[in-house]
Amino acid sequence: MSATLDNVKKVLKPVKPDPSNTESELATTKTKSGKILEKIEDDVFLVNQIKGFSKGDIVDLDKELDKLLIQSEREEDNLVSSQKEPVDWSDATNYLKNIDTKQFRQYELACDRVKQFYEEQHEKQTVAYNIQARINFKTKSRAKMTIWEGLEKLNKLLDDSDPDTELSQIDHALQTAEAIRRDGKPRWFQLVGLIHDLGKLLYFFDSKGQWDVVGDTFPVGCKPSKKIIFPDSFKRNPDFVNPLYNTKYGIYSKNCGLDKVMLSWGHDEYMYHVAKGNSTLPPEALAMIRYHSFYPWHQEYAYSYLMDDHDKQMLKAVKAFNAYDLYSKTEEVFDVETLKPYYLDLIDEYFPKKIIEF
Repeated sequence: MSATLDNVKKVLKPVKPDPSNTESELATTKTKSGKILEKIEDDVFLVNQIKGFSKGDIVDLDKELDKLLIQSEREEDNLVSSQKEPVDWSDATNYLKNIDTKQFRQYELACDRVKQFYEEQHEKQTVAYNIQARINFKTKSRAKMTIWEGLEKLNKLLDDSDPDTELSQIDHALQTAEAIRRDGKPRWFQLVGLIHDLGKLLYFFDSKGQWDVVGDTFPVGCKPSKKIIFPDSFKRNPDFVNPLYNTKYGIYSKNCGLDKVMLSWGHDEYMYHVAKGNSTLPPEALAMIRYHSFYPWHQEYAYSYLMDDHDKQMLKAVKAFNAYDLYSKTEEVFDVETLKPYYLDLIDEYFPKKIIEF
């Protein structure tokens, strides 16, 4: 049985792109690889005819062929990409060329629902609450599910803080991921687009409402920046009059680094810790998840005096992602079932454990 499997692997082994090949040679190689893939179904049928194979052997072989098929598809994707100019993940997006960016984040025109949300968030996001929220995260069990199951569960939530869309959460996730994919960004970047808001699952676990799940984030334990939206609403926060927390640096020090700063608790911080503990995503991806709602920082450069050198590098990543997160909010809706196989494969690539403890 093992000898037969080895022979099948040799036949179906994906062709790796050779940088020295010319464009025509690459096209020929791709054609050959495609013909090999077209024969897989016939090969499976013929192999299953071989005498002496048990049902268990046939199942094992089918699984092996499925793995090889996925590997072949990835190799062919890389082959096609190698024929194009290399794409830097931090390059400006092509997706925004025909989009009017001024129509987004118009909070002065936002409905009462959005304004009331931020009034509550700014009042209740205290240092004391944030310490307790982090203790709860580390000590409580919530739910165990796959990433895709989490996305489906999240689909029941309408974000009260968002003035730009009324679409479901999974629609926004796919809009963001597909915009990144269209621009030819790396697969890890595409996955960030899909899962960046998955931390909103907090709403279904131990949140107090939406104010500790969604909305723009900001540091607690120091004076609120005027560059935060609706900044006057912080006057109702008890930390606003506490001398330990109401100065420029508060409980922090100059250039201490954002890793040492306690940002308002919500889906960014929550999903960052989930992804950090369960995925192989690179540091840039984790920064995109952790800071994508920190608009006062990545758009207005507030709190720059708390940044260290590492934060300066991560800022580039967060800004590269933000364009897709914000400006992909259009009326275009994708067919979930059509895209599901592609993104399930993407999830498996970076989340080795299928069941995640949220």
